Amino acid sequence: MNKPDTRAGRDLFSISDLAAEFGMSTRAIRFYESKGMLAPGRVGNTRVFRRRDRARLALIARGKRLGLSLREIAEYLSLYDADVAKTPRDGGLVERIDARLDELERQRHDVVTAIDELRQIRQLAHARHGPPD
Repeated sequence: MNKPDTRAGRDLFSISDLAAEFGMSTRAIRFYESKGMLAPGRVGNTRVFRRRDRARLALIARGKRLGLSLREIAEYLSLYDADVAKTPRDGGLVERIDARLDELERQRHDVVTAIDELRQIRQLAHARHGPPD
C-alpha cells in the first residue's frame, strides 16, 4: 500500500527530508544556505526549513536542470521574491524580467535548432550506415 504524500500539508521540513525529496545531498543544501539562497530557522542546532525554503529549493533544482549558473539561479530567486506591488517603478524589475525572458527565448531557439540539426545528422548516419544493431 502506498503511503500518502503529506508534503503539501506540512509547514516544517528537515534537511534530510528535502535532500531525499530533491535527490540532492545535505551538503548541497547547506551550500545553498551558505550562499544565502535558503534561510532555514533553527531549533537548537537543527535546521528547520519552511515551505518557502522548500519552494526556493525547487527553483534551485530547476535552475540546475536547466544548466543555469549559481549567479543566474540567485537572480532568478530574486525575481521570484520581488514584491511587485512594493517595487518602485524605476527599480528595474520589469526590465530585468524582460531581459531574462529574452535570454531564455534565445536559449530555447538554440536548443530547438540543435535538436533539429542532431536529428538531421542521425538521419544521414542511418542512410549511410543503416540503423544501429
